[in-house]
Amino acid sequence: MPVLGGFHHVRLPVSDVGKSLEWYTRVLRLEVSIEFIEDGVLGAVALIDANRTLTLALREDPQRAAGLAGFNALSFGVPTMQALRVWAGHLDALGVEHSGIAEGSTGWLIGGIIDPDDMEIRLFTHERRP
Repeated sequence: MPVLGGFHHVRLPVSDVGKSLEWYTRVLRLEVSIEFIEDGVLGAVALIDANRTLTLALREDPQRAAGLAGFNALSFGVPTMQALRVWAGHLDALGVEHSGIAEGSTGWLIGGIIDPDDMEIRLFTHERRP
């Protein structure tokens, strides 16, 4: 029986890879893993978290990025409620608007984090009552 072991990476279209690179590294604390230079121009970048548990690739493709505007395509897992509180403080310190911590259908979340292409990102924990 074939077995899957999680995601290798997720690729998102963005309208401006440089602008999105700055936002995702500053706001979500992701680090550059690989840069894809095409004809002397940065066309895509792979980002990785500090624990090396997830990879997010950003590919410059303005038309497709526009199609995701207003959509919640990404929800990242956060291990505990305390970690979710730390994220809320980090977002507040950066002046990044968000929903605050709210109860979701399977735990707690922070929603309303909007990336440069107007795509909503959420942070979830499966931990129940704080």
